[in-house]
Amino acid sequence: MRESGTFGWGNPLVRWSILALAGLSVVSILVGFLWLPSVHADFSAGGVWASICRAAGVPSSWGNGAAAKQAPVATNVVLERSMANAGTADAIGRGATLALNCTMCHGAQGLSSSDAPNLAGQYPEVIIKQLQDYKSGKRSSAIMAALAQRLSDKDIDDLAAYYAYLPKARTAPTTYDESLPTLVRVGAPLRNIAPCVSCHGGIDQKLGAPWIEGMPKDYLVHQLKVFRSGDRRNDSEAQMRNVARSMTDTEIDEVALFYARKATNGQ
Repeated sequence: MRESGTFGWGNPLVRWSILALAGLSVVSILVGFLWLPSVHADFSAGGVWASICRAAGVPSSWGNGAAAKQAPVATNVVLERSMANAGTADAIGRGATLALNCTMCHGAQGLSSSDAPNLAGQYPEVIIKQLQDYKSGKRSSAIMAALAQRLSDKDIDDLAAYYAYLPKARTAPTTYDESLPTLVRVGAPLRNIAPCVSCHGGIDQKLGAPWIEGMPKDYLVHQLKVFRSGDRRNDSEAQMRNVARSMTDTEIDEVALFYARKATNGQ
C-alpha cells in the first residue's frame, strides 16, 4: 500500500516544485507581455489582449473589425514575375531619355552622389513598384510624387528597363562566405526579425525586394527609421515595418553601414 502524501501536497518537494513553477510562470508573463513590449519605442498600453497579441507577433484584431476597416492599403501594386523581365532595346532607349529628369538626385549613370538611392542595376520590378506607389500616394515624397504623377505606366516600365540595364552599382551579392552582422545573417527570431539576406541580395532575393548593397548609408538609416515609426507604409503585408519595429538605433546603424560599405565606388 502506497504511503499517503508521498506524491501529494503534503510532500515538501512537490509543494515547493509547484510553487516555484507558478512563480516562474508569473515572472515570464510579466516579462513577455509587459516589460518587453514596453521598451519598444512605439509601445502604447492597449489592454491585456493587445499585449498578448503583440508578444505573440499576431494582429490584435481580425476579420472585419473596426480597426481592420480603418487600416490603409499599403500598396496597389501586384507584383508579377513578368515585371522582372529584361526590357527591350527600345524600352531602354526611351527610359534613358526619361531618366534625364532624374540625374540631379540619382546621378547621370544611376549612381547617387547624395543620399538618394542608387538605381543602376536595380531590379526592374522594384523601380516599377516604387514609382507606382509614389504616383498613387502610397509612398510619400513631394519631389518624387510630383515627378511620378506625370509618368504613364509605359514611362515607368521604360525607366525600370533603363536602370536595370545600367552597370551594377554594387559588388558581388552578400553571401554566407563573409563576415555578416547578426541581423543580416540570422536576424533575431525572438523579436520576429527575419535575417536581411532572406529577402535582399543573392542568397534568396524575394520578388520586389530591392538590392541594397552599396546604397548610401544615410538613405538606408532613414528608410529603416521611417518603417519603424510607420511613416512609410508601402511595404506589402507590413513586412519591413514588422522587421524595423523592433530594431534599435544601434542595430539600424550597423546594418546600414554594412550594406553601404559594399559599394563599388567606395561610398
